[in-house]
Amino acid sequence: MRVAIIHDYLNQYGGAERVLEALHALYPTAPVYTSIYDPEVMPQAYRSWDIRTSFMQHLPGWKKHFRRYFLLYPTAFESFDLSGYDLILSSSSAYAKGVIPRPGALHICYCHTPMRFAWRMHDYVEREAINGMQGSILPFLLTYVRLWDVTTVARVDAFVANSQEVAGRIKRYYGRPATIIPPPVELPPFPRCPAEEFYLAGGRLIPYKRLSLAVEAFSKLGLPLKIFGDGRDRAALQALAGPNIEFLGWVDEQQRRELFASCRAFIFPGAEDFGITPLEAMAAGRPVIAYAAGGALETVIEGITGRFFYQHSAAALAAAVAASRCDPYDATVIRQHAEGFGYPVFIERMRSFIDSVIHQHTLPFSCTITPESNGFR
Repeated sequence: MRVAIIHDYLNQYGGAERVLEALHALYPTAPVYTSIYDPEVMPQAYRSWDIRTSFMQHLPGWKKHFRRYFLLYPTAFESFDLSGYDLILSSSSAYAKGVIPRPGALHICYCHTPMRFAWRMHDYVEREAINGMQGSILPFLLTYVRLWDVTTVARVDAFVANSQEVAGRIKRYYGRPATIIPPPVELPPFPRCPAEEFYLAGGRLIPYKRLSLAVEAFSKLGLPLKIFGDGRDRAALQALAGPNIEFLGWVDEQQRRELFASCRAFIFPGAEDFGITPLEAMAAGRPVIAYAAGGALETVIEGITGRFFYQHSAAALAAAVAASRCDPYDATVIRQHAEGFGYPVFIERMRSFIDSVIHQHTLPFSCTITPESNGFR
């Protein structure tokens, strides 16, 4: 069986790339097709993969201006020649699902979300502070992108969603059902060390993560907060922060694990499609204080693995943090909850799903899925 994996872009690292890594572990010899690839910002392991980029890899200034080329991505993904593959696995939050499989091939899309900037345009424009001529033209250009996005739905045989939230969007925008398989979470050894006094937040420092709420709340509370990660919001967040807030910048996996293991609680103020970092904190036995929306509603259990705040404001977050200081949490129970989202669980669920979809379709190849021996950790 000839397999190809498709991913939107490889120029930043986050939850979608962790899903990609798991799909690649299932099929480690499968080529990965993507629009652009920046090896300098991606994990070293990616350099051993068979990564095939589009013509966009040769555009001027793409590392800095890749968002401005958004009208070219549809053509980039449609230009890939996938005629030699029987199974296409796309990992898509924007364009990857729009590839053109050969007739008779099977296309399964793991959808992180229908493209957020096109379908939730007003939120995107407000969050990115887009105005002037660009703000006036953008709605017309995104109409084309939405039309293309809907047209490409017919090229997908089966959708997988990372959460109920995303499955609902797939149903609304694409008119298609989706099977929910949460993304994988690495489960390092349970540290069982006492918590320190500091709180933790972080990830990509970009607008929709809403880390400004955490910065404002903790600046008022005066409690220590450490923020890991980097991104275009960092300077603005630092300008807003009080002296009790420490910005750690990029940290490696070992440092992340140590931070999760030693923090008092993890702060998750954004409304995300799923959100892997809260589960990484829970894997270390730490509670999560999260905004009650999106994927957090499917991973955080109020009173057992954390606490919600219900208004998207710094004041509401500060109140939740203050109240949580009296909450009793059992680190072992929190860890056990996180284990239900572990990497082996994801691998088995994806493998079973792919197998079942193949059996439901008449395809010119064997219906038995067997991950290659070096693909499953």
